[in-house]
Amino acid sequence: MLRAVVDGMSEGLWITDPDGRVIQYNNALKEMLYTAGTELVGKTPLQVLRSQELASAVLRACREGQTTKLELNIEGVRPRTLNVQVTPLGRDLLGSAAVFQDVTELQRLEKVRKDFVANVSHELRTPITAIRGYAETLKAGALADQSNAPKMVDIIHRQSERLSELVEDLLELSRIDAKQIQLSKVPIDLAEAAQRSSEAVRPKAEGKNIAIEIKVPDDLTAIADARALEQVLLNLLDNAVKYTGPGGSVKVTGKRRGNDVEIAVRDTGAGIEPRHLPRVFERFYRVDKGRSRELGGTGLGLSIVKNLVNLMQGEVWVESMPGEGSTFFVELPGELPAK
Repeated sequence: MLRAVVDGMSEGLWITDPDGRVIQYNNALKEMLYTAGTELVGKTPLQVLRSQELASAVLRACREGQTTKLELNIEGVRPRTLNVQVTPLGRDLLGSAAVFQDVTELQRLEKVRKDFVANVSHELRTPITAIRGYAETLKAGALADQSNAPKMVDIIHRQSERLSELVEDLLELSRIDAKQIQLSKVPIDLAEAAQRSSEAVRPKAEGKNIAIEIKVPDDLTAIADARALEQVLLNLLDNAVKYTGPGGSVKVTGKRRGNDVEIAVRDTGAGIEPRHLPRVFERFYRVDKGRSRELGGTGLGLSIVKNLVNLMQGEVWVESMPGEGSTFFVELPGELPAK
């Protein structure tokens, strides 16, 4: 029973003799240390992990009865970080026990959280600084300047809109993360959804002389949530128009792929270098930070797209080459799952 309990632990565990050599260990430890085919019994900490710090901690526990807590970084194909507590066995038993806890994922999530907070703070600071600066200038007397005052008011308005968009995107991501969004799964007419989304960005496209073409078959349907799908298409079309130069074009196509349907948004913009492609759906990741901020992007649109598509049991990916534009693909179920 004791062996079953020990092997059922999620934490790794080993027990050593008074000389610090391993005499027992559990299954979790083998998985943590990638030693499935290696026998650990009889080996020292240095032979198992090549950590002088851990070896010293084991000897202190065996010889001095001292408890030690430490952090180990395991290198390799899949690096891991382990929190280890080494204690003497006690009760007149000679030797030591060490408990290993894998905190790799916790550390990754903590880094994501810190990066997210830092990015949000940075993105909020930019428009707030502009709004405050121009408001103070107007308050100090520039309001009477009929030449420059309207320009300052226009800048304040644009920055407040950007701030509003950022807050809305953050709230949307927060709702997604908290699983507060309940999506329906019903047949959606893709041609109609693409047309509605394109109408929302058409004024911006016309201002840059960009042609938007919808080539989605009238009978093509996807099993999705109407609001979520429209937001996905709107974000992709808005991005396409934003990063396509004057006189360019944006094309939306759709087709069936087995039991699924695929909708693609192609643009004739500058394209994306291959090294950026794996990260374009990350929060706040920008291929060209300066240009993105100049165009008013929040850096959250594509992350929202990916999350919403995943919630609809679909996939999203991008294909692009510098100078050849970009194509964002969304694949969704084309049929309701069999009951």
